Amino acid sequence: MKEENKDFLFEFGLPGYLQHDLDEVKNHTHEDSFYDCYLNELYGSINSAFVDEEISEECATYLRNKYYFGNLK
Repeated sequence: MKEENKDFLFEFGLPGYLQHDLDEVKNHTHEDSFYDCYLNELYGSINSAFVDEEISEECATYLRNKYYFGNLK
């Protein structure tokens, strides 16, 4: 499987709470006064899903890098 396809698959089949927080980050911008809260919620949800073994370490790292660290100013 190509690397970009593998990464793309990390964004599907996520636990509901993690998908919700990911959607909040995707649907808002830095201009939103609550954007930092959306990022923090996402980070916590990624960690929770990983600790509860609902996502792999590889998936957690991908999501953190793309959506959390990739959106910090």
